[in-house]
Amino acid sequence: MIIAIDGPAGAGKSTVARRVAAELGIDYLDTGAMYRAVTFGVLAREIDPTATDAVIRVCRELDLAITVDRVLVDGIDATSAIRGPEVTSAVSAVAATPEVRKFLVELQRDWIRTRGAGVVEGRDITTVVLPDADLKLFVTASPRVRAERRVAESGGDVEEVEATIVERDRRDETREASPLSVASEAVVIDTSEMSIDDVVADVLSRVKG
Repeated sequence: MIIAIDGPAGAGKSTVARRVAAELGIDYLDTGAMYRAVTFGVLAREIDPTATDAVIRVCRELDLAITVDRVLVDGIDATSAIRGPEVTSAVSAVAATPEVRKFLVELQRDWIRTRGAGVVEGRDITTVVLPDADLKLFVTASPRVRAERRVAESGGDVEEVEATIVERDRRDETREASPLSVASEAVVIDTSEMSIDDVVADVLSRVKG
């Protein structure tokens, strides 16, 4: 069983993907962590994330090791750092680089080929990485709800966080390389009024149904 999950930032897709994988006893891959790891490597080298050629070189030379619980970049545990504000503000620029996306997409496909099954989540999984997945989902929620969830977890001002989310959505949806979009065969799940337990149960029912 190969399950592909796309959706915007803060919609809950990572939590849902992790839970579903655990329930089914299959592996889970957060592709967003891969782009964040590359961004971490770019910033660690004090490279401008919009400097395309330099970013491509970094992507190819990085030593990445990503598991369910840890992200290692050149041997450094970057698990927490890749979720910090510095990486978050720069990751869209890095992820918009077509060569970076092409490089990481091949790594993601190799990951699933090696295992034969898994839950893979990101922003172009159903449309580009795994268009032939057994189940394709698009997990979303309103920008306001996503902002409220993020503030509840990490603090901050809801209005400011919501504005950041809206801008991130705009960049993801309008980038030239693999923009965020709903695949024609994807099931859309709006989590705005749903608990994580409800979403997981919904997905599992589709897998087993």
